Amino acid sequence: MHTVVERELEMHLVLSPERSVAVPARLAYRSADPFAVHITFHIGSDCPVNWTFARELLVEGVFRPSGHGDVRIWPTKTDGRSVICMALSSPDGTALLEASPHPVAAWLERTLRAVPPGTELDHLSMDERLDELLAPAAGEGARDERRTRETWHGSDEPPDA
Repeated sequence: MHTVVERELEMHLVLSPERSVAVPARLAYRSADPFAVHITFHIGSDCPVNWTFARELLVEGVFRPSGHGDVRIWPTKTDGRSVICMALSSPDGTALLEASPHPVAAWLERTLRAVPPGTELDHLSMDERLDELLAPAAGEGARDERRTRETWHGSDEPPDA
């Protein structure tokens, strides 16, 4: 049985040092994908934005600067209050978001209880993953079989030989 841990919260997209905009977000963790956390921004809109990155990155980022490249997370203080900053970069642009550390830390604690650090591999079903990767798409098997019959010439020589 797989566990899902979700939490909706309000994050703030930083537009400038003086201005930010509230962004509804959902944190999601699935024991079937035990190394990753998923964040969906603009939940309930026509164009939600999804990000997936290592749970360990977020766990570390709650306490100290963490990450390189596309995802960087660090704790800081803004106007005297503690926040967790999250810088996200993609070919489509960059975003700096802030979140209260309390709901993020509480959600992370729930994920760590669901799948304790060091036990992630116990939650991966390699057989299921391999079956998913190796299974032909719907109708693909029949198409491949038909293609094989059409190109087979009944000799050991390739058709162009």
